[in-house]
Amino acid sequence: MFNRLDAIVKKYEDIKKELMNPEVVSDFNKIKELSKEESDLKETVEVYNEYKKVLDNLEQAKEMASDPELKEMAMSEIETLTKKEEELYKRLEILLVPKDEYDGKNVIMEIRGAAGGDEANIFAGDLFRMYSHYADNNGWKIEVIHEIAGTSGGYSQIEFIIKGDNVYSKLKYESGSHRVQRVPATETQGRVHTSTATVLVMPEIETANIDIKESDIKMDVYHSSGAGGQSVNTANSAVRLTHIPTGIVVTCQVERSQLKNRERALNLLKIRINEEARLKEEQELGQERKNKIGTGDRSEKIRTYNYPQNRVTDHRINFSIMSLDRVMDGWLDPIIEALQTEDLKLKLAGAKME
Repeated sequence: MFNRLDAIVKKYEDIKKELMNPEVVSDFNKIKELSKEESDLKETVEVYNEYKKVLDNLEQAKEMASDPELKEMAMSEIETLTKKEEELYKRLEILLVPKDEYDGKNVIMEIRGAAGGDEANIFAGDLFRMYSHYADNNGWKIEVIHEIAGTSGGYSQIEFIIKGDNVYSKLKYESGSHRVQRVPATETQGRVHTSTATVLVMPEIETANIDIKESDIKMDVYHSSGAGGQSVNTANSAVRLTHIPTGIVVTCQVERSQLKNRERALNLLKIRINEEARLKEEQELGQERKNKIGTGDRSEKIRTYNYPQNRVTDHRINFSIMSLDRVMDGWLDPIIEALQTEDLKLKLAGAKME
């Protein structure tokens, strides 16, 4: 552990020196890259330096304890410093846990009504509203890319981008099947029904280096409609791209121009293909799954929203909260923080087993 920390300190100092290099100063992209690296390492270096200072002070306090006149004061100092050392050691352990490379990214989210017909679509709309409020609470922005409205409300499908700081770090746990238990508005005998909606969360990645053959893409155009195309539904501006080898389909109707919609749809297609390949690779690396909460598979039931009991339960970590009404208004922090804590515990356990 300390060899790793010493290497991080050296790298940090090397980066700081490089940032002073006149050749680097004139290269904007290099400055941006190095500044990001420096920022990523800064907290670890600062905590490690503080830890070493505490160890030095602890050693001095132990030496003072041998003096009868200073012993009482020294023992009190030793107790304080020992607690501080333990706290800093735990922080260093956490800081050394490998971070998800996508944590700082925006996300592309897709919600679909699944089992339950109209009620499933209505629930998909409720989930979209929930995530919209959560985004507002965090100062994030939402941009709808494509939507298919449900016949009785909600959505049979809605896709949107959430932009902001470290969006993926919080929403990456949301992929899976979400189950709702409640009495639908159309139910005449007051019976509780169970319906589901699926959620898919993908990091918005750079796609410049992802190549797709044009011959592998089928393009369809149609009239735009809904929030993404209210002003353009008299022209065939919406674009649907199908990747023939994988069967992946993406749609974009947010732009007025067919060309721009195609460009955005192509980026989305690349992101979807990359995400499918990433999940497949992780599934093949069974050991990786021990350090992750869930599989990200939409077929996996991850959470139940029980309206009669005003309860939300996340089945992956056996966590329940009796505030469904607040959760549906965007108060997701307790659930997400519990998931982050459990994920960290699993990663720390994995790191200790190595």
